[in-house]
Amino acid sequence: MPKKLSRRLQELQSKVEERPYEPTEALKLLKETATAKFPESAEAHIRLGIDPKYTDQQLRTTVSLPKGTGQVVRVAVIAKGEKVTEATNAGADIAGSEELIGEIQNGMMDFDRLIATPDMMPQVAKLGRLLGPRGLMPSPKGGTVTFDLTQAIEEFKAGKLEFRADRTGIVHVMFGKASFPAEDLLVNLKSLQETIDRNRPSGAKGRFWRSIFISATMGPAIEVDIPSLRDMKAAEAA
Repeated sequence: MPKKLSRRLQELQSKVEERPYEPTEALKLLKETATAKFPESAEAHIRLGIDPKYTDQQLRTTVSLPKGTGQVVRVAVIAKGEKVTEATNAGADIAGSEELIGEIQNGMMDFDRLIATPDMMPQVAKLGRLLGPRGLMPSPKGGTVTFDLTQAIEEFKAGKLEFRADRTGIVHVMFGKASFPAEDLLVNLKSLQETIDRNRPSGAKGRFWRSIFISATMGPAIEVDIPSLRDMKAAEAA
């Protein structure tokens, strides 16, 4: 049985036409339809012409959003020796070694991003069942397995996000807050589009970009015109 839409969402949906919008127009509409009683995020849902069940059609990478995410990112680091001190000095919210692994095994999940040094990964591997479903398992592709802890911590706190295509080939990414100026959201969305193009899987054939919809957390989906976004120069978005 289809879920009944609230009166609020019905009213918001009536403002959105079933057509692709020019990027700036779409972002202004996203802001207009962000009427929930809490600060909503701006979300992008991108369908790509890939089948992730094949290894050469999988997409997993990171994007550094120039205007940030608008969120406070809590970073935990698993390292050993002097690297624990380095992580703490670089602004990690939590840092430790075997004892931190034990705390996580016991259910401590008070962080948004987990970074580990390569020498700790054999021990971190035992956390796979806990961290994997939450998208928190450190990985080299995601930039969360590294000895350069200072740079990694700074980047993730400044707005670096890890994302991947789900099993249906759709990428779901939060690219800022609905309260951001439309110009800032456009800069972030353009950066996301360029990152996906740079990381196009080698096995992707035919039409790569299928559709882009954006929305506020509790708002209606708004289709974005793909050629307009891709043809826009980064300087135009800035």
